[in-house]
Amino acid sequence: MFMTRGLLLILMAFSLAALGCSNSATATLSPGVDLSTVKSYYVVHQPKDTRNLHLLIRDRIVKEGLTATAGPESQKAAHQVNSIVTYVDRWMWDITLYLLELTVTFRDTNEFPLAVGKSYHSSLTRLSPEEMVEEVITNIFKGYTKGYKSG
Repeated sequence: MFMTRGLLLILMAFSLAALGCSNSATATLSPGVDLSTVKSYYVVHQPKDTRNLHLLIRDRIVKEGLTATAGPESQKAAHQVNSIVTYVDRWMWDITLYLLELTVTFRDTNEFPLAVGKSYHSSLTRLSPEEMVEEVITNIFKGYTKGYKSG
């Protein structure tokens, strides 16, 4: 009985440790989408974002040699672009506040999703917002589904 309880406690400890170092990164293009034909992007600033992730995303797209601007949703129609970029950021507190998850979606001007990239890093594998943006945008521009999980 004691041995069974001890083994159960050890298994529970390993399970909890695995949850603490979970991470994943994915990028999926819609069927038939060729991002090489998309030359200009507008990154919509999320009103609750006080950390300027929209500017990090814009700058990372520019690093690809493309044209990108950023601003509020109300201004997106004023920009002649091929793609509207939106994002969802999820933050978590663990001694300090960190970016837990970032999802970035590229859409055409008719709101059809062209590509979606996602990065998730728990506390023990956390990345800076710049690194999360880098991971998501790099995976999207690679143009294929990629995923990994580790711990």
